[in-house]
Amino acid sequence: MQGPNLSYLGKREPQIYGTTTAAEIDAMCQEHAQEHGYTLEIFYTQIEGDAIGRIYEAVEAGINGLVMNPAAMIFAGYALRDCLRAIPIPYVEIHLTNIDQRGMKSLTAETARGMITGFGPHSYILGLDAMLELLKKP
Repeated sequence: MQGPNLSYLGKREPQIYGTTTAAEIDAMCQEHAQEHGYTLEIFYTQIEGDAIGRIYEAVEAGINGLVMNPAAMIFAGYALRDCLRAIPIPYVEIHLTNIDQRGMKSLTAETARGMITGFGPHSYILGLDAMLELLKKP
């Protein structure tokens, strides 16, 4: 799942987020899924309520795990945090930049099994790898 403003990657503040576009990250992640034999659904939203609704739908549909860049929802996403606390599937949080280095604190990170930050677009691949490892454990 991709949070607010991430659909504009490649154009939005390239000095911070780089020039890799959202479409390029999506393709990279789908290639990873194909190479590792799993199905990946990518969902973009600018709205916290839509994210919450999609997470609950995914859980009810039998999705095994959630890898998400909550983006700006880390600042005031109390409802999202409560949703993440309620779901029975593992959650891995990812960020393109090192948010600690930028002086940011994530409200949603406390619900994550782990957090990957600061590796640019490769953060997504590391997050997907982490989820695959989590899903191997009983």
